[in-house]
Amino acid sequence: MVKEEHEVSVMGPPYNTAPMASTVINIRSETAVPDHIVWSLFNTLFLNCCCLGFVAFAYSVKSRDRKMVGDVIGAQSYASTAKCLNIFSLIFSLLLTTGLIILLATGTVISLQAISQMMKN
Repeated sequence: MVKEEHEVSVMGPPYNTAPMASTVINIRSETAVPDHIVWSLFNTLFLNCCCLGFVAFAYSVKSRDRKMVGDVIGAQSYASTAKCLNIFSLIFSLLLTTGLIILLATGTVISLQAISQMMKN
């Protein structure tokens, strides 16, 4: 038997009168904060009405930066602003595209009527 093992067996188990204290570590679950960066990039490239898509992209990048730093509240704030700007950009762009299609269709019909009227005379 090794000398250290002999000393441990002679001394016996450790005796402690103090209650066992435990340490609890609360690990906060990672809150998923959507930064809407893909939607903002799409609006910037294709539906950039009144530069709202570009501004939404800037807020999305700010939201991603805040999320990387660990500021969840700041990330949520920037993400909420980016989401609102993306919605407004999408609505304005759809209205603008729909209006342009209606104007082109109406103009084409009126032009064809005017040409046919000129041919009759």
